[in-house]
Amino acid sequence: MQKWNKDFVLKCVKTYGQLKIAKNKGTIESEMKKNEKCSLLILDDLFLIGPDAGERSILMEIIEDRHGLKSIIITSQLPVESWYDAIGDPTVADAILDRIVHTAHKIELTGDSVRKINAKKK
Repeated sequence: MQKWNKDFVLKCVKTYGQLKIAKNKGTIESEMKKNEKCSLLILDDLFLIGPDAGERSILMEIIEDRHGLKSIIITSQLPVESWYDAIGDPTVADAILDRIVHTAHKIELTGDSVRKINAKKK
């Protein structure tokens, strides 16, 4: 995890792995408390790789703990319309998306990526 002031940027692929290890070690509660303390949680590259059952459970817990209390910024390469299928379990997808979509401010970016633009300059 990268610390950014009192906020956390969680690279989802790495974070899922770290939190699954913590769950197996029995230290998941202390790891989750770190996330609860920050005023803004940034989930970067959500659904870049579809979550497995353990990762869905962790994501659901993160979303549920913050819902209506603290802010989350989610970045994803996938359009929101594809998230339901990306989650991989209809029941969990309904629960997660119900907590995210109805209260979200959605910003869709178009055009070339910054990496592509910078590569053209070189």
